Amino acid sequence: MEVPAALLDRAQTVFIAGRWVDAGESAAIEVIDPSTGKAFAAFRPASVAQVDAAAAAATQAFNSWRRTSGKERATYLRAIAEGLRTRKADLVALQMLNSGKPRFEAEIDVDDAVATFDYYGDLAEGLDSQQGQSVELPMDGLEGATYFEPLGPVALIVPWNFPMVTTAWKLAPALAAGCTAVLKPSEFTTLTELVYGDIAIEAGLPAGVLNILPGAGAIGSALCADRRFRKISFTGSNATGSRVMAAAAQRVVPVSLELGGKSPIVILEDADIAQAVEIAAAGIFFNCGQMCSATSRLLVSEKIAARFTEALVEKAAGLKVGGHETPDAEMGPLTTFPQYAKVRDTLEAARASGLECLAGGRVVEGRDGFFVEPTIYRDVPSDHPVWRDEIFGPVLALRSFASVDEAIAIANDTEFGLAATVVGTDPEAANAVASRLDAGHVWVNSAQIIFPNTAWGGFKASGIGRELGPWGLSSYRAVKHVTRAS
Repeated sequence: MEVPAALLDRAQTVFIAGRWVDAGESAAIEVIDPSTGKAFAAFRPASVAQVDAAAAAATQAFNSWRRTSGKERATYLRAIAEGLRTRKADLVALQMLNSGKPRFEAEIDVDDAVATFDYYGDLAEGLDSQQGQSVELPMDGLEGATYFEPLGPVALIVPWNFPMVTTAWKLAPALAAGCTAVLKPSEFTTLTELVYGDIAIEAGLPAGVLNILPGAGAIGSALCADRRFRKISFTGSNATGSRVMAAAAQRVVPVSLELGGKSPIVILEDADIAQAVEIAAAGIFFNCGQMCSATSRLLVSEKIAARFTEALVEKAAGLKVGGHETPDAEMGPLTTFPQYAKVRDTLEAARASGLECLAGGRVVEGRDGFFVEPTIYRDVPSDHPVWRDEIFGPVLALRSFASVDEAIAIANDTEFGLAATVVGTDPEAANAVASRLDAGHVWVNSAQIIFPNTAWGGFKASGIGRELGPWGLSSYRAVKHVTRAS
């Protein structure tokens, strides 16, 4: 695994008005390899003062970018997709090094980002034909028409668990709609996100359409407070999302919030056990459980609970946990030390409270890095933090149910409503359960595959709005109606 030095050692890491510029005077931030716990690079973050420059660049660029045709914007989006595609090997290697992802997960991430820009390129090309559609009015002598306008400069704040991917989910529809953007990547996984600036230059994207400000929370706060941004899109924790929403409320601008989850997976009594085990394991151990959609609450019919549980525990115990030095690793480390410490403390509290641990339950001892054992707890009380709180790690809570009605009641008894999974061989019965679950995306007999043309977002405390699909594009456009004398 070789990462080009140009991606690791950047003299300039702030991208404003189409060029790389010197960062502020803040101390350099170390970039940590979670497989070893050691730094392998460093970068200088943007200063809060540079938020003003980036906002000014995005505002100035918007005046002309908004007037480009959808077809022209599609050309740029496809060029960004191609820039990612040609860099795939390097980006996969950097993802493995910086995020701790096994190779197959890193490859999925890059492919997802590419597919998202390609998809919105296709949507952008069809936007021009949507303008000026007539609306029949109930009065003689008047006619109506509908137009769609880009909202304006937008602030995009993305997390560390899926760098490049969550950025693509926000940036591609924003650019397709005709918005300009200032992107704040996570300070933990900045290096892969900076590649978007390189690609913007290569693609000839007009100066100021994309700006990138690496840094910590102070940069995000300044973005949220800047009155030139006409929308804020944030993915991350509920605690930070609440602050983003409060800041937006001060000046009454729209927000998109993709927040937490405590998602259920329901294993029906007729489920194929082998299939159910694979789906359940992927739902909690993929990306080391660092997914807002992780199906961390498992409900299994009591009629198959013993056989299913035995098979799932065997699966968890057999998972190969390793870093980028392990070519066939199935689960990597947690990405950041703060998250590792949080999960470690959760496991210690679970032991202290006497939860029945069937697998794992501890951090991996005797090696460097942020590794945690794949963990399964059984019969977790409904009021226990392991059952109710988002852990963001490879920790599964398992309970059995006697009836489908009971399973649905337990599954919906949560403040979140992002995702869910149902497994059962009777399609009609499984779909009936899916229809009763409070979740924005439900998989039936499928792993958590997310396509660019499907909606992503949740109910209740899991957020506001939808990303991906035409809904993601609509969130960056406003409707303008014109009524005129005929």
